[in-house]
Amino acid sequence: MHPFGRYLNSSLKDLNRVACVSALVDAGLEVRDLDAVYAANAMAGLLQGQEMIRGQSVMREIGIERIPVTNVENACASGSTALRQAILAIRAGSADVVLVAGVEKMFVEDRSRTLAALESAGDLDAVSGIGLQFTAVYGMRLRKLIAAGRLTVDDLVAVSVKSHANGERNPYAQHRKVVSPEEVLDSRPIADPLTLLMCSSICDGAAAVVVARRGAVPAKERPSVRIRASQAATGYTTTGNEPSLTELCAAAAYAEAGLGPEDVDVAEVHDAMAPAELIAYEQLGFCGPGDAGALLDSGATQIDGSRPVNPSGGLSSRGHAVGATGLAQIAELTWQLRGEATGRQAQRPRIGLAHNNGGWLEGESAVSSVHLLERTEPWD
Repeated sequence: MHPFGRYLNSSLKDLNRVACVSALVDAGLEVRDLDAVYAANAMAGLLQGQEMIRGQSVMREIGIERIPVTNVENACASGSTALRQAILAIRAGSADVVLVAGVEKMFVEDRSRTLAALESAGDLDAVSGIGLQFTAVYGMRLRKLIAAGRLTVDDLVAVSVKSHANGERNPYAQHRKVVSPEEVLDSRPIADPLTLLMCSSICDGAAAVVVARRGAVPAKERPSVRIRASQAATGYTTTGNEPSLTELCAAAAYAEAGLGPEDVDVAEVHDAMAPAELIAYEQLGFCGPGDAGALLDSGATQIDGSRPVNPSGGLSSRGHAVGATGLAQIAELTWQLRGEATGRQAQRPRIGLAHNNGGWLEGESAVSSVHLLERTEPWD
């Protein structure tokens, strides 16, 4: 990863270079070892004016030419979608070693341009002209859950405090400061019941991973990580009685891997607003309806708990550099499964889950992605 944050003097190429070179060094590979690249980005067309060849332009900067570079744009799930495409390419036999990278630069001189770019991730027939941002969407969802007695404001505050505490321990995180419950409650209102310290902010950053067919990369003296499942789904019209998009996608991932929610040891979930982590607890099967607050209170989802969730700090504290977010989740889980997440290491995890949503259709996310990763060697 390139650390997430505010980098006014760094270009897309600068951010991407750090993440990609680091990933290649970590894998013990050189550019010539790659068969293909999938490059994720969501906003460069609107914010940097670079359309159509975003991946080719940033990859040529680090000497990647000739091999196919495929550009992937899929809202906040661009990075996880690029990863899925790389996995499918390897499964199809068209590549053995693939670099997957995501990069985003959201800080520009006129912040209104960034906010407009974010708004464009919603169906314009539903949101155009009314200024509806994702904070408002989350706020409406959370108000319904509070009214139904399934969550409390205290739950929203507690999960936000946890997010910031985890981010403080992550050297790649955008927001590295512990906050108190009082600070969360007293921070500026954004979209009732959400306050500023519950929300992710504008962010620059990049993340990259190398995916390879088993045996295609020389083994290293460290645990290896295998992808057990890679699933994606698109939002659909619902009467309210069907499973949510995340539930649908997670069920497919569990079925592919032959695993269940009870097998997950550590998770990175899509919490563009920290309280969305609580919704994910239920949708991913970590607890029953209405039990998210109790699960949080039990301490199970803390870093030292039985199933840590968002040890990186999540989107709201690690940062949400849109096109890079899905791959930042995979990087964090890889470090966790290897035992390399210094300062925030979960207790001997074997199975990791990454959950990444993106965009907004009326009533539902536009896309959902769930990956399951496995540490293949036993812990000592």
